[in-house]
Amino acid sequence: MKPNVPPGSRIALFIPCYTEQVFPETGMALVKLLRYFGVQPVYVQHQTCCGQPAFNSGYRDQVVPLAERFLRLFEPYEWIVAPSGSCVAMVKVFYGELELSQRGRERWEKIRHRIFEGTQFIYNELGIEEIGGRFEVKVALHESCHARRELGVDVEPKRLLSSIDGLDLVIPLLSEECCGFGGTFSVKFPELSREIGMDKLSAIRQTGAQFLTAVDDSCLMHLNGLIRRRGFEIRTMHALRIMADALGL
Repeated sequence: MKPNVPPGSRIALFIPCYTEQVFPETGMALVKLLRYFGVQPVYVQHQTCCGQPAFNSGYRDQVVPLAERFLRLFEPYEWIVAPSGSCVAMVKVFYGELELSQRGRERWEKIRHRIFEGTQFIYNELGIEEIGGRFEVKVALHESCHARRELGVDVEPKRLLSSIDGLDLVIPLLSEECCGFGGTFSVKFPELSREIGMDKLSAIRQTGAQFLTAVDDSCLMHLNGLIRRRGFEIRTMHALRIMADALGL
């Protein structure tokens, strides 16, 4: 597959809040993979929350300043990559629903074609079809809602993970259904959130997988909470971390 990223391109890292605060190892895995495949990403200083929590809670007017700031900071970069399908979807899709300034909308029209979730960027833009390395476990894939529905992430994590020696990738029943997290949904409707998650875990356990992966740590965080409370023998790990570990990075 021919890469779309010319040598010397300016590639910006967009590191979401929960990646920075709770799962920094996922952000580091993305950096290591990008460097391994020959590109030098740049961390954009002073970046803040993309505004998704406020947006999902209905406070769209409060999201506008965050969106305008994001668009201003990331405008100089030709490519933007993040280890999160949901946060990329917020910028790429839902910023279009905000009442941005004229300049902000002009920036968004450019940026929305330049921003990618990590496996999308590696597979489609860098043209990497095989990760290599070794990771000898059975891994179940959860297909995160925003990544699948808003960004069209489908074959990218499947083919990249399947290319790792020893890794047995399984797609469980209900793989495309919501895990029950939904950000503020899990706070407003905890009982329903829990039952949705347990349905998904029941299907995952039937595969005999030792690991559960996804392209969103937020989904894995929710499911891991249920796994730990029930004492299930399943580990959760972001797809990018599995890839980096397989390569010994």
